[in-house]
Amino acid sequence: DEFFMVRVAGLKRRIVTGLAVPTNIGTSPEDTLADISEEAHRLQLRHADAWSRLVAPSLAEAGVEFVSFASLGDDERSRLSDYFHDQVFPVLMPLAVDPAHPFPYISGLSLNLAIRIRNARTGRQEFARLKVPPMLPRFVEISREGERVRYLALEDLIANHLGDLFPGMEVLDHHAFRLTRNEDMVIEEDETENLIQALEAELMRRRFGPPIRLEVTEDMDELTLKLLISELDITEQEVYRIPGPLDLRGLFGLSRLNRPELKYKPHLPTTAIAFQPGDNNERSDIFSAIRTGDVLVHHPYESFATSVQAFLDQAAKDPQVLAIKQTLYRTSGDSPIIQSLIDAAEAGKQVLALVEVKARFDEAANIVWARKLEKAGVHVVYGLVGLKTHCKLALVIREEEGTLRSYCHIGTGNYNPKTSRIYEDYGLFTADEQVGRDLTRLFNELSGYAIEKKFKRLLVAPLHLRKGLLRLIEAERRNAAEGKPARIRIKVNSMVDEQIIDALYRASQAGVPVEIWVRGICSIKPGVPGLSENITVRSILGRYLEHSRIFAFHNGGDEQIYIGSADMMHRNLDRRVEALVRVTDPTHLAQLMTLFDLAMSDATSSWWLDASGTWVRHHLDEHGNQLVDLQDQTMNDVQSRRRARATR
Repeated sequence: DEFFMVRVAGLKRRIVTGLAVPTNIGTSPEDTLADISEEAHRLQLRHADAWSRLVAPSLAEAGVEFVSFASLGDDERSRLSDYFHDQVFPVLMPLAVDPAHPFPYISGLSLNLAIRIRNARTGRQEFARLKVPPMLPRFVEISREGERVRYLALEDLIANHLGDLFPGMEVLDHHAFRLTRNEDMVIEEDETENLIQALEAELMRRRFGPPIRLEVTEDMDELTLKLLISELDITEQEVYRIPGPLDLRGLFGLSRLNRPELKYKPHLPTTAIAFQPGDNNERSDIFSAIRTGDVLVHHPYESFATSVQAFLDQAAKDPQVLAIKQTLYRTSGDSPIIQSLIDAAEAGKQVLALVEVKARFDEAANIVWARKLEKAGVHVVYGLVGLKTHCKLALVIREEEGTLRSYCHIGTGNYNPKTSRIYEDYGLFTADEQVGRDLTRLFNELSGYAIEKKFKRLLVAPLHLRKGLLRLIEAERRNAAEGKPARIRIKVNSMVDEQIIDALYRASQAGVPVEIWVRGICSIKPGVPGLSENITVRSILGRYLEHSRIFAFHNGGDEQIYIGSADMMHRNLDRRVEALVRVTDPTHLAQLMTLFDLAMSDATSSWWLDASGTWVRHHLDEHGNQLVDLQDQTMNDVQSRRRARATR
């Protein structure tokens, strides 16, 4: 959905305005759009097939069954009819289309029924649209016997009671459809006097963005389809016929079923060793722990609450803390992070929150809590014109024995307690003076006008991050060309930047082993003779979303490793403020290398990218046994380190 709402929508907008340009290989924007349509049609059919052939039968075998209204007995139909009239009928709003009733507005991603009816008095055929209420359960529970539960799709229930909605009419046909709208936001920041007001206006406009995709059930008749195409002003290319139910997002509700045997075994996050309470179980002093040495925390294996949240909570309450500065990209409105900043401001501390209100699809929420922060006395700024502030930084200034000390946190993930439970990320806590100076300067520039200076332990986009990585890649290439040991290891969400990829190809040609661990899109083709035979690309899918970014370079044996917020994309390297920090503690370096060893091992379950651009699943050994689950193994390793410390 988001790909269409943003990427496809943005491409169409550039085509219409004449701003689109051919790709690097000469493909025209129009041909790119056609290629996207062809591949998206294939993927949506594959998605529907996976549901009907694999997922639904497996769920049914496990006792979770999805049935049709036609398959129900009289007693079940009667009970569902009562449910319909009591819970569903009152919130339905059928909208007719005729000379007195224009075609209704169809909200983006809403599920609807297109209904053709015949007026029994006049014999005239008419059209009506009925929105499936989004506030009701997407799948209605029919029965529950022990661990067996049966569900009916809400639109199926409604469709079988259309006679109650159109009394005196003959229902001829009905079909489900779903519309996707353009939700790509464009704000001319340098031409607006008030970013928040401009953003609010754009959010209002976004609700009414032009349609870019129409999903319909496979059996929709041509008469109804032609009407929808005409009224919604879309092309045949933008119509997707789906041989199955539309909009399966409601399946997320199944996670609430009490069926632990169908779920991952629970992982219990542990407190990072450095932040664990002392022998008398007294509360950990976060600042004392960071003064002792850098602390590297691995979420969600190590708790966000007892590290990042505790750090900011202690800073807010500590009378020796004078100032707190923090970037906020995505967080929850009820977040303890927000409350800590408010508490600090109300306690008289200087608090700066650099809020990225343009974080996609979180804009409205960000505006709400940005105003909440301002009301509490927090200095809220919105970053630099034309750049999104995506770096994850927190800086605490504390007075100690007549001098000021900086305590820093640089992370790979957002300051969001909710996503921290399911996103894999790293965070580095440090009281290193150089990092403190780097962050102080960076925050001053972010609340000012531009990023200009270079930094000592940070690589900062948009000016220096790509250049810094290219220098490090080139150094490995030179070492390999001179016969010296060399190696590059990179973990990112996306790898599409041409300059970075070309540099990695050159390194591979010089004999550098290059290991890429990527979660999402990847434009590298590994294993191509003469180009990338020394490049390996792996991806790991599991219970947690692999979100951290790590950049490791052998550097002649003096390993240089950076972690931070940046993916290898134009938007991150050219249009965002991103920050990577160099990890220096030998224990942390070894920990990161151990993680890479596990991820790239042939004994670990993963997906392998081949030279044709195809991902191949690698999860069984030669005897058919399951390979190692990296995330389970990582949790075991974290627990082992904790037990080892406890026995000292």
